[in-house]
Amino acid sequence: MKKTTSFLHFYIRTFKDIAANSSILTTLILSVFFYSFFYPTAYKAEHAESLPIVIVDEEQSLMTSTIIQEVSKSPNVRIQSITGNFAAAEQLIREQKADGILLLPHNLSNSIYRGETGGIGLYLSAAYFLKTKQIGLGLAGSIENAVAEQAAKFGNISHFSPALSIHQIPLFNVLSGYGSYIFPAIAPLIIHQTIVLGLSMLIAGYREKKWRPSHTELMGIFTAILTIGCLGCFYLFGFTFWFYDYPHGGNFWGMLLAVPVFISCIIALTLLIASFLDMPERAGHVIVFSSIPLFLLSGTAWPHAAMPQWMQWLGNILPSTQGIQMFIQLNQMGVSTSTVIPKLIYLLCFTAFCLLWANYRLRHK
Repeated sequence: MKKTTSFLHFYIRTFKDIAANSSILTTLILSVFFYSFFYPTAYKAEHAESLPIVIVDEEQSLMTSTIIQEVSKSPNVRIQSITGNFAAAEQLIREQKADGILLLPHNLSNSIYRGETGGIGLYLSAAYFLKTKQIGLGLAGSIENAVAEQAAKFGNISHFSPALSIHQIPLFNVLSGYGSYIFPAIAPLIIHQTIVLGLSMLIAGYREKKWRPSHTELMGIFTAILTIGCLGCFYLFGFTFWFYDYPHGGNFWGMLLAVPVFISCIIALTLLIASFLDMPERAGHVIVFSSIPLFLLSGTAWPHAAMPQWMQWLGNILPSTQGIQMFIQLNQMGVSTSTVIPKLIYLLCFTAFCLLWANYRLRHK
């Protein structure tokens, strides 16, 4: 009974200490609400639209007119100008007045009617890869439909047959939007970094006063931060994903199981990090140099398979990588809980290791 009362005392006192320090309160609680609107708003458009292109129509035939008409219907591109001079089109690309050139050569109709190899040319600026992708998507379907329609009229005199269409159907992120891709990956890292910064400031502030916690006090602090972290995850994975219409709820019960495991791991890691800090301001130094590397090593911005072996190994050690990949699998892809069991076991082992080491350092160093 006495231990329970003591635990509740430290649990409640942790919340009071957080509320009394505006920096910690802002970091641990308010920043999650701020980021839940800041990040999605930046990517609200999801993908680029109405990208300017130049059409070089050398043939000026019924075929090229049909293609131009189909291209003009695409929401992905906007026809900046139509010209018969390829050099003039190149100049518009250099002046950044257009992002691509669609070349309709002078022998296009004959090439299609005779079933010859060659034909339409597409030249894209590689300055912005997202724009390049959207222009390609916008033109591919339009050109295919127009060419197939015209070729069908000459099927009796030509051996031309349009290639079999390939349709990309995403397993999740059905709009292929950038926001739907990036925010579900960044959300666990937001929770990760807010806990690292806020809890490190709290513990470092205690240690400045020669603080030596008991086991019960450490458990009270641990449980208080666990409460805050779990509520932050549920808010992002629930309300924010729903509000911005991101894919969510793939494996609801698996997510409920994984959240406290992930948060416990981050708290244990933070307690260990904080045991090496001599003042609260040092926590900011940790965040400054760690946020971008943690995201890059997660395999979201750049696939692990394309990284050197040592970077893959380093990335997989990090609990942030395990958490990001696990929650994308559960929330967006809807995998079964058994699929993420190895990640959960790893996070639990990592938690135990860090917690034991942190307990020793905080109590005896």
